[in-house]
Amino acid sequence: MKKLSLVLVLALFSISSMLAQRTVSGTVTDDSGEPLIGVSILVKNTSTGTVTDIDGTYSLRVPDGAEVLVFSYTGFGTQEIPLGASNVVDVTMREAAEQLSEVVVTGLGIRKEKKALGYAVTTIGSKDVQLKPEADVGRILRGKVPGVDITSTSGLAGTGTNVIIRGYSSITGDNQPLFVVDGVPFNADTNADRGFASGGATASSRFLDLDPNNIAEISILKGLSATVLYGEAGRNGVVLVTTKGGNIGDLDKKMEVQVSQSLFGTQVGGIPETQRNYGNGWQNDASNAFSNWGAPFDVQGSRQINGITNGGRYELDANGTIIHPYSFTNFADDFPELKGTRIPWEWHNNQERFLGNTGLVNQTSLSITNKLSEGTAVSFNYGFLNDEGFVPNNNLQRHNFGLGFNTKLSNGLKVGGTFNFTNSERNSPPAAPIYSSNPIDGASLFSNVMYTPVSHDLYGWPYKNPKDNSSVYYRSDNRMQNPRWTLENIVDNEKVKRFFGNVNFNYNLTDKIKATYRFGLDTYTQRTRYSINKGGPQIVGGGLFTRERLNTITDQTATLTYNTSFNEDWSLDLIGGTNLRREQRDETGVYSTQQFVYGLLTHDNFTDHSSFSFTRVENTIGAFATATVGFRSFLYFNLQARNDWTSTLEKENRSVLYPSASVSFIATDAIPALQNSNTFNYLKLRLGYGTSAGYPVPYQTRNVLGTFTNQFVTPGGTTINTNTVSNRFGNPDLKPETHQEFEIGLESRMFSSRFGIDLSLYNKESSDLIIDLELDPSTGFTNSTVNSAQLRNRGVELQVNLIPIKSKNFLWDFTTNFTKNDSRVLAIAEGIDKVLIDGFSFLGNFAIAPVDANAEDLDERSLEFATLDGGKYYFPYGAIEGARVLRDPETGLPIVGANGIYQADPDQGVIADPNPDFTMNFINSFSFKGLTFRFQFDWQQGGDIWGSTASTLTGRGIAGETGFDRFVPVIVTGLKEDADGNLVPNDIQVTANDAYWRNTGVWYDENRIFDATTVRLREISLTYDFPKSLLENTPFGAVSLVASGQNLWYEAVNFPKSINFDPEVLSLGVGNGRGFDFVTGPTSRKFGGTLMITF
Repeated sequence: MKKLSLVLVLALFSISSMLAQRTVSGTVTDDSGEPLIGVSILVKNTSTGTVTDIDGTYSLRVPDGAEVLVFSYTGFGTQEIPLGASNVVDVTMREAAEQLSEVVVTGLGIRKEKKALGYAVTTIGSKDVQLKPEADVGRILRGKVPGVDITSTSGLAGTGTNVIIRGYSSITGDNQPLFVVDGVPFNADTNADRGFASGGATASSRFLDLDPNNIAEISILKGLSATVLYGEAGRNGVVLVTTKGGNIGDLDKKMEVQVSQSLFGTQVGGIPETQRNYGNGWQNDASNAFSNWGAPFDVQGSRQINGITNGGRYELDANGTIIHPYSFTNFADDFPELKGTRIPWEWHNNQERFLGNTGLVNQTSLSITNKLSEGTAVSFNYGFLNDEGFVPNNNLQRHNFGLGFNTKLSNGLKVGGTFNFTNSERNSPPAAPIYSSNPIDGASLFSNVMYTPVSHDLYGWPYKNPKDNSSVYYRSDNRMQNPRWTLENIVDNEKVKRFFGNVNFNYNLTDKIKATYRFGLDTYTQRTRYSINKGGPQIVGGGLFTRERLNTITDQTATLTYNTSFNEDWSLDLIGGTNLRREQRDETGVYSTQQFVYGLLTHDNFTDHSSFSFTRVENTIGAFATATVGFRSFLYFNLQARNDWTSTLEKENRSVLYPSASVSFIATDAIPALQNSNTFNYLKLRLGYGTSAGYPVPYQTRNVLGTFTNQFVTPGGTTINTNTVSNRFGNPDLKPETHQEFEIGLESRMFSSRFGIDLSLYNKESSDLIIDLELDPSTGFTNSTVNSAQLRNRGVELQVNLIPIKSKNFLWDFTTNFTKNDSRVLAIAEGIDKVLIDGFSFLGNFAIAPVDANAEDLDERSLEFATLDGGKYYFPYGAIEGARVLRDPETGLPIVGANGIYQADPDQGVIADPNPDFTMNFINSFSFKGLTFRFQFDWQQGGDIWGSTASTLTGRGIAGETGFDRFVPVIVTGLKEDADGNLVPNDIQVTANDAYWRNTGVWYDENRIFDATTVRLREISLTYDFPKSLLENTPFGAVSLVASGQNLWYEAVNFPKSINFDPEVLSLGVGNGRGFDFVTGPTSRKFGGTLMITF
């Protein structure tokens, strides 16, 4: 409340400095005189505005001194109307192609007419980013841009987000796009660089430091012809973010204050439904097995319990009670009050109780823009976020401060800049990607909860030992960690302080030549702390790991721009410049074990310590040039090139040139027959070619010398310093990865701009990809880094916009996006069949070399996931390999052993393709008077996922589908050998326990693969803009109420219904792996409302 009060006081204080106002009104119609409803009218360079009502009329209070009103409407050209003495301004909107001559942000922040571009650029406005339930900029963009694949690691507050544009282009390198904020490169790494986070820690993507409510615009450059000016850094696409502080265009901007307050609830995306018929045990007997195949709860019925197990310890009596499991554990003496007590043998809703919480998300935003003096304008923004998460001990709190300014000096020099500061803190329970339930694999709060047998009263039984505070659980050996103890004793904490901004200078040397210089800085300090008290099976003696990272990017760019026209036919734009970028990362860490006093989590309370520190520096110098030749405003030739010199390679290989060329042809301006067409309002064809490179991380070309200061200590106490050479052999001949891409596209608006298409086809090939090559240990090294592999990505991106209904009473705007990317591994290295991308050597994502179709002993089962082309089988990027069931090569049916259980295939092989077949998004917007109803559906077709949540809950007998009559024998589908050695249909009966645990549960990775086809309601919102007539006698210029929700519904059609599983998770963390669910945390859904007021 104090924060909100402060915001309101600031807002009211700002009102006193505002100038007198007058009221302007009028009617807006189309060419036929039909009134238009929902036309946006804004006072230029302010957010003061309104929309037309059902009769096309409007009334707007404007500040005295306002000069221009801006009228905009979907399907019509934007018009700027000067204000005169009259208070009545009527406007006729024109359905013309002029609207398509919009200006967009391109490479290095250069603004160009979109029609002149020979490549695809997608722009997202502030209205599609701000006031959302989600605080992560990356997740807000999901489904809004074709060709951009965005996946969250989980739904926990502050977790990472993977952003991939046009597929993966590197095997071991980074595939994340470059983020550029107000013209300056912005480090968007995670806190665990790539792959697994350590020990159970979650990984935050550092674009989480951006405040969505302070974003004015986002432009996404997808192809290499669009990103070439960024050189190597732009090889994976570029996300250009313009903050409100970096978007002060008019230096005569009037005072404006905007305040918004949001309150949302956040819940788990889905909670598994458990069966309610059977409890903990094995083979229909009650026991302490880590599964749920025990005795039924209806013990007084006619069913026959198999017997008494474990020496009578789990005997069920006729009243349906059982001796308390803690009576037979190795800590039984610590709970004398429980010894010999009997408890009901009954179902407990542990999953619902643990995951059924609603966390609160509080967002406050303040924006102030004002003209300080003649030719000087400033902008200030503040944002506050507190996201509690849907599980205890999960919280993200963030403060964002932003300041922007622009001024024009008397000598004509323009100076501008932005300064942003972020202070955030995240807390999270452990959510490690673990392969099994063994705690030594890592701490996973969610897996322990999910796997808890339904007869165990997680919240009713003690979870810690009263004598030493150690974890206690129902297993007699206490080998499993109680999730309640985990929640209380393991904390993953992260604190980040970040400053980023720039200062820029612009000067017109002549009326055709302009000079620009920009200095940018992005620096942050990240402190992470992962602590665990002693007493848990994961780290019995406890542990504390602290790490501090200082990451700094300095970026300087100087350009000269020349614009001219030779006559009415030809135009020429030339840009040349240099760029210097330095990135330095300093990191130190301390890991301590063997805690002395429980609860005291400082390094001096631990007895064993190890530490590390390192510094990594990378320098890049670039020179670039671009030329755009225009002919009669319908034909544009674009030539671009950049040459980089990097410090991460040896002198002979550090210079790389990236050329690019593109053509844009506007047919509706060039062909007379189309100029007045009633069908085509705008038709543009484009063709582009671009190149780029990928540099290795520093220190790969030389052998690295390490130092150990306390490796040996003499009897006299003298420390002997030792040095060691890394196991990696430095490769001085290492070269950069190379990428080249062809792109063709079409943009069209038809039928009075009621129907629009933006289509892109691309082919991107990547060569000399860097991989790790294993070496013979006799060399003294285990591996080296080499250039060898090749990849290819081909794809289709389509965006269709349709306005089915447009009348004075109603507007329906519909947009659909379609994305299909086909990845292919073209080569690895001679003698190497595959390279692990992410995961484990026995289960993970791999880059697999092509296989000759005429080779002997082909693995036909693996080839089912490959594509035959030109006599070779090609595998997709990231194909999943794992353990398989032995199958009959003729029928493909599993082979069953004499025990009725599936037999194991001795060879690991390809079992899944995690890449989607395609994705589609459907965005609808309905407007009626001041109401706007908007929703977005997403559809992913295909894409396999190794699903531990579904397979383990099923295999352990917890899933709702396993509540059937377990006393009826089961015959698994397959073939068995008869007495003559022939394969015949299986008829061997096994228990339900064996059928599910050993066949369809956790034994074979092949049986844990699910098709991740999903349909979801991504977003939904209802916005009400208060009529201006209600605000005339108030200090408010605009008031809006927004009710919104995110991920409120989904249907994963190929998963067991009771699991309620959302496959949009990325358990391997932000990086190059995908298609794995290691129970690292489910997704979330959010819902709530926002009040926004403009003064």
